[in-house]
Amino acid sequence: MKSNLHNKFLLTFMLLFIGNKNFSQMVKRLNDPAIVAQHKRMVFERWGDWSPYGKWVLGVQTNFAYSTVWGMLSPARNRAYKEGADIRPLKPNGIEVQRLAEVEMQRKEGEKIKMEVDTLYKRNMQDLSHWTSATVDADPLWLLYYKRMLSPLKKFPDHPQTYIEWNLKNNENYQTLKSTGVIERLQQQLDLLKDKYKISRSVDMPRGKRFLMYHETLLGWRKWMYELKSFNNETSILLNYKKLLDKFQNKSKEVVMVRTDKEIVEDIMQQYKYKF
Repeated sequence: MKSNLHNKFLLTFMLLFIGNKNFSQMVKRLNDPAIVAQHKRMVFERWGDWSPYGKWVLGVQTNFAYSTVWGMLSPARNRAYKEGADIRPLKPNGIEVQRLAEVEMQRKEGEKIKMEVDTLYKRNMQDLSHWTSATVDADPLWLLYYKRMLSPLKKFPDHPQTYIEWNLKNNENYQTLKSTGVIERLQQQLDLLKDKYKISRSVDMPRGKRFLMYHETLLGWRKWMYELKSFNNETSILLNYKKLLDKFQNKSKEVVMVRTDKEIVEDIMQQYKYKF
């Protein structure tokens, strides 16, 4: 039992030692001076620090690492890189800085375009809601006023055929107005009002123009109703006068035909009997 525990302890210790060693090697590799110098050249810090450095003894290069990286034994591209211009991507005017600046400009331009597009979209939607006939039922001014005021016109029959549908007093008035051509003229005016009402409710147009049509239709409807009521009252008065006149004429004829001269004189004498 003790032997197994001892073996497990040794195995765990060896694994930790190996892992620590590998980690140390990894850290040492990442902190290599030449790699660090390359990182500095690749970013914004500075151009230079050509590690590994050369060592000369009596004018002779003695550092083999320098010779293979930057010296005579190095590839031509390495020497051209060292002797060439500053090509740091993140220098003040580097390619990456320019790219990032361009990306930022494009982002701001995109936000500006998006704002303009959103404004145009909102404006178009507002214009559409003002133009389209699909939203007329939800307009506040229609709901608060014109819907109630134009409701009688909407409910009025398109082609009334009786005095009840025409809102007249009796059938005699209706027949009289029909025979004189008044009903036909009123029907034409009613058709125009109905058509204007339907157009104002179904055709796409600016909101202001739509309410102007509402108001014109409302004024026309009020005028039409006033004329209808006037014709109804005037016809009733004329018919009553006609009845009275006919009655009087019939009564006068009856007196002339039945009474004699003697009866007329006697009637007159009887009326003035106690007055003289």
